[in-house]
Amino acid sequence: MIQGIYIHIPFCHQICSYCDFNKFYFHNQPVDEYLQRLDKEMELWSRKTDLSEVHTVFLGGGTPTSLSLRQLSRLFDSIATHFPMHQIKEFTSEANPDELTYDKMELMAARGVNRFSIGVQTFDAKLLKVLGRTHSTHHVERVIQHANDLNFPSISMDLMYGLPGQTMKQWEHSLNEAFAMPITHISAYSLLVEPKTIFYNLMAKGKLKLPTQDLEADMYDVLLTQTAKAGFEQYEISNFAKNNLFSEHNSIYWRNEEYLGLGAGAHGYVDGVRYSNHGPLKKYMTALETGTLPIIHQTEVTKKEAMEEQMFLGLRMNQGVNLKKFQQRFSEDLEVLYQQKITPHVEKGFLELTPDAIRLTRKGRFIGNEVFQDFLLD
Repeated sequence: MIQGIYIHIPFCHQICSYCDFNKFYFHNQPVDEYLQRLDKEMELWSRKTDLSEVHTVFLGGGTPTSLSLRQLSRLFDSIATHFPMHQIKEFTSEANPDELTYDKMELMAARGVNRFSIGVQTFDAKLLKVLGRTHSTHHVERVIQHANDLNFPSISMDLMYGLPGQTMKQWEHSLNEAFAMPITHISAYSLLVEPKTIFYNLMAKGKLKLPTQDLEADMYDVLLTQTAKAGFEQYEISNFAKNNLFSEHNSIYWRNEEYLGLGAGAHGYVDGVRYSNHGPLKKYMTALETGTLPIIHQTEVTKKEAMEEQMFLGLRMNQGVNLKKFQQRFSEDLEVLYQQKITPHVEKGFLELTPDAIRLTRKGRFIGNEVFQDFLLD
């Protein structure tokens, strides 16, 4: 049963050095035509799926806040027309600090958005330039102030560590700046250099100087320690919240539940099938012109694959994988099925078993990916 809806806005006024998401430079793009085709995709899905359990909407990108007021209003009209907004509990939009103006925030609040995920990444001016970001600390402060003036219940901030040339001092400075602001959530990720990015090309030429693995691990250790001191509860490997204001939409992914993915390059999981949309704008829009969903690839998830996903997604969360729910979903005893995988990691202190769940220890969070790989069944 579909729990959430992800909507992809693939336009950006500036392309970041690290980003590998499906995106296009805003200038001279058919943005209005894209929104028209996106409306058609919403219509098609709303007519063919049961949306009675949907409780989250997430606008991602690209940059949703790259849209003008008129374009945003048109997007919200489409969402309200095709989806049951009366039952939406969490409506998130990603945002760039220098694009999220007060009038856009006011419009978004009026149309149901109750959570912002703000792409700050760092408070160091030099590192912002390296990342290709165009905002400043002033922009972040202004956005946070406006959000509080408008009584937004949840403000999340994205931060990054392990950046080219980044020092521990710079990382601690960014954390302290974030802690000083009235936000409710922090997502903090280590840099992953992906193909087809500016950073990847620089790395291939030997021109990208990254922190050592030991320094990156130390940065993560500081993150865990300092967020706890600042009153943020870790609930997932890279996510921390105050007042139980966890990201409900992202939790849908980590619980391995189903969701719609709409827009060019979006991914979804519906009726046991994972699918992805055409990424190029022309192919995405051409499919919808003919009244066809713009799906380029879909795969039915086998029971084996679903169990693997349940493990490496669920173990990302501090609560881990619930033993009883695993049994109910798959008619398998998790402890028996994975005994040979679990025991070595428990002995090494990377995993722990409770009466209700299996979960990573604090030590295990430092090598999470290595632990997850062991739960791929032969």
